[in-house]
Amino acid sequence: MENIIEAVSRYVVVFLSENLSEHLSFHNIEHTYDVVRAAGEIGMQCSFSQEEMQIVQVAAWFHDCGYVNAYIGHEQESKKIAKAFLESYGCKESFIEAVLCCIESTKYPQNPSSLTEKVVCDADLYHLTKPSYAKYERALRKEFEKYLGLCYTNEEWQKENCNFLTHHQFHTDYGRKILAKFKEVNLQFLNCSEYI
Repeated sequence: MENIIEAVSRYVVVFLSENLSEHLSFHNIEHTYDVVRAAGEIGMQCSFSQEEMQIVQVAAWFHDCGYVNAYIGHEQESKKIAKAFLESYGCKESFIEAVLCCIESTKYPQNPSSLTEKVVCDADLYHLTKPSYAKYERALRKEFEKYLGLCYTNEEWQKENCNFLTHHQFHTDYGRKILAKFKEVNLQFLNCSEYI
């Protein structure tokens, strides 16, 4: 299993590049790259074994592949894609199951139980901490309009964002101690105090 990360990354990059809709302005290949990087960063703080780190990274690569087939319920589709690839690669059943659980745990509202699941969940929402958060929330707004038919006024969208940021909690110690501080900066930047 030494080269599993390399094999998965090659497969997912080609799969998403060839199949993902250009209308996915948020859940695109850049988001996948961001989540993989974040999973590595957060995972490094957890004293993971090599296998646990592989589980986290493989789950991060596959977690949004299902958007190729469905917007709502994409996690189930992502799990099918991941399972088919990992079985064909010869991964052991316990490894595959751990990856699938990590993908499932990203379903909103997040409810991770294992530490690997918590890492993937925190990595999936790492963009909440970025200085460029406004760019991400604009992209997500476009997606919601296109795929869910949800149209917001600017004030409604700001309120939605503030509500989400305020109630969101990171799951890992690293998330709660380090990442939450950066999320707090975005709360202040959005002037969320007037909406809460």
